[in-house]
Amino acid sequence: MDYKKTGAEKSTITRDVIDIAEKTGNIYHSLSVISKRSKQINRELKDELVGKLEEFSTNNEQLEEVFENTEQIAVSKYYEQLPKSHSIAFKELMEDEIFIKSRDVESSDSENKDA
Repeated sequence: MDYKKTGAEKSTITRDVIDIAEKTGNIYHSLSVISKRSKQINRELKDELVGKLEEFSTNNEQLEEVFENTEQIAVSKYYEQLPKSHSIAFKELMEDEIFIKSRDVESSDSENKDA
């Protein structure tokens, strides 16, 4: 996924708590969903960045010579300019792009056993 084109804010802005709570019916559940999705996005970005930076890794013999690799710097700057993972997760929640699983299965199972 191209996270640069998500349209998420790159800086911190004030959010309306009521809007966040309306998405799941509970502010704490909404924040939990944002947190979990943010961790997923962060893991994806980190894996992608590490994969790209492995191309620039050097052998131990070359560590004596320190040199700047402009391509490596460009890759690092690209990832630094991306919106933060929590901003992307928040935008996805507000636009209903996140599928939220409910753990209320136990209560419905107990109701079926009584019938």
